[in-house]
Amino acid sequence: MNSTTSPILLEAQGVAKHYGKFVALGGVDLKVRANTVHSVIGPNGAGKTTLFHMLTGTKTVSGGRILFDGHDVTREPDHRRVRRGMARSFQVTSLFLTLPVRENLRLAAQGVAPAKALDCWNPPVGPRSCADTVAQVLERVGLARLADTPVGNLSHGQQRRLEVGMALAAKPKAIFLDEPTSGMGIDDLHEMKRLIQGLKDEHTVVLIEHNMDIVMDISDTITVMQLGRVLAEGVPAEIRSDARVRSAYLGNMITGGKA
Repeated sequence: MNSTTSPILLEAQGVAKHYGKFVALGGVDLKVRANTVHSVIGPNGAGKTTLFHMLTGTKTVSGGRILFDGHDVTREPDHRRVRRGMARSFQVTSLFLTLPVRENLRLAAQGVAPAKALDCWNPPVGPRSCADTVAQVLERVGLARLADTPVGNLSHGQQRRLEVGMALAAKPKAIFLDEPTSGMGIDDLHEMKRLIQGLKDEHTVVLIEHNMDIVMDISDTITVMQLGRVLAEGVPAEIRSDARVRSAYLGNMITGGKA
């Protein structure tokens, strides 16, 4: 699917977030097309994670509208947005470290439906095991051989891939990844990059990432934020050469490395 002609799956219209007199988001417009990787970048304090909170329903907006898959989800809580097809990973890993990899994925798959998520009385067998979904995700994130390993025994990079897998277990239309390569070594970076790049075959990816090499290599569209507003938006080549972006925070770092 052409990234410039695919339908718009997610749209933010003038989204604002105020904490008292502090303006975290000052009216953000954003259009994310289906089956693309759309990266949101900017210096610390630009409002990237706050925007993620608004889009996924983790926190409520102060103004504006959010449309997802043809529905106005502005006032919907996060669990309802999950059922519409949104899934998210966070900057800090949020995993059950004493449970095996397989069980983490089962809980994520089961958790999409509240009635199933809160059913602690019936054993996870038969359909409740979500076996097919778990097996598919294990292969997708490259952790099949570690399915029965306690998560606390995984490397940092493997845990980050598992967290992406837990989002995938919800079978989302859109997956929101907040700095998925944070703290990774070079070998793990390659695996995560390959994983994210392949996700857009079946999903839409909205990505916050500081590693500019990865952003420039895998993004279809990049939105640059500064002080709670959109500074620039375009394909990687346009962002790389944008003088406003350079002067705002990237400087020479736009050609590679982290910013």
